[in-house]
Amino acid sequence: MNERQYWEDTKQAIIRYAKEMGIDKIGFASADPFLTLKQRLVEHREKGYESGFEEPDLDKRTEPSLSLEGARSIISIALAYPSKLKNPPKSEPGAYRGIMCRAAWGTDYHHVLREKLDKLADYIRQLEPHARLESMVDTGALSDRAVAERAGLGWVGKNCALITPEFGSWVYLGEMLTNLPLPPDTPVEEGCGDCNLCVEACPTGALVQGGQLDSQKCVAFLTQVKGFIPDQYRSKIGNRLYGCDTCQTVCPKNRGLHFEHHPEFQPDPELVKPLLLPLLQMSNKEFKQKFGHSSSSWRGKKPIQRNAILALTHFRDQSAVPDLIRLMESDPREVIRGTAAWALGKIGGEEAAEALHKAAEQEQSEEVMAEIRKGISMLQQPPSLRKGTVSREKTEEIS
Repeated sequence: MNERQYWEDTKQAIIRYAKEMGIDKIGFASADPFLTLKQRLVEHREKGYESGFEEPDLDKRTEPSLSLEGARSIISIALAYPSKLKNPPKSEPGAYRGIMCRAAWGTDYHHVLREKLDKLADYIRQLEPHARLESMVDTGALSDRAVAERAGLGWVGKNCALITPEFGSWVYLGEMLTNLPLPPDTPVEEGCGDCNLCVEACPTGALVQGGQLDSQKCVAFLTQVKGFIPDQYRSKIGNRLYGCDTCQTVCPKNRGLHFEHHPEFQPDPELVKPLLLPLLQMSNKEFKQKFGHSSSSWRGKKPIQRNAILALTHFRDQSAVPDLIRLMESDPREVIRGTAAWALGKIGGEEAAEALHKAAEQEQSEEVMAEIRKGISMLQQPPSLRKGTVSREKTEEIS
């Protein structure tokens, strides 16, 4: 047997084992530097599009050998996840609900993919004891999408997600670097064509023509930051508590696709569409018990509680006013106090107005005072302007 056939047989053995252990797609790519990607990342940085969550070293993001010395191949895997929620609970007056994006349904995908990659690595070491391997899931230095695209799993669409022919973009990605010279697969030639639905549907205009994402405008990013959300985007959050699926739900390649074969990713309706008011009173312990298994918990409860305040604002929930007043008056976190003040100004009413004027006399934080002033200013506006333009139909992505 020649060397080329040997490594092809090894690759096929890896593919068979991957299928046996429930990996939906697997592809192989060379570990050559991602030169085109590097230029795009440079432009991305120059334009201020980065989120700050990425690996800051652009060389590490585009040169696999910096993550594993002597890397020759990259194995890319994908697991499909569900897109539909059966019997979703409804929002009702006084019992409004938020929404978690689909990537936060079920068990944190980082853990699930890492377990799959660990098992795959053990199998490869049985085949090749001298193999060196380095696995990554989402938080690694390399771009999961760029690796998957090179490995033939799909193409990166205008929504900046990897789109697979079989599962659309409803997939989680992970990869494994290795020093083994495994034969590479051929990239998929399919693309988005003239379709521009995701760019047009993006709530904040974060998708830039040419397939770039301005992370600073992206709702998914904004729901995860810990500070104040810029004023111009607060009404765009809707009732989203974590993440945003708009650019995926409008994609024709995702139409009719729904996958339930991974029980780890099955959603609990009460967790992915939780009641908003109880979130405002949740302790750290309760938050960890309820959401700790989900990828939505990685930034802690503060962003989700802030987003719950914004959601209550967009529903104009008068029943939330007492809770918002309590937060504005006594919560130790400036972001929560300030966002509550802004929300009270948006919702309006005599009780909110009295509380805001009282808070203006007592608040010591200048950042929070700025939000209190905004709230008081909004109280003086006509109700039609104060309510904003986000309708209930537009904020609820899962009916």
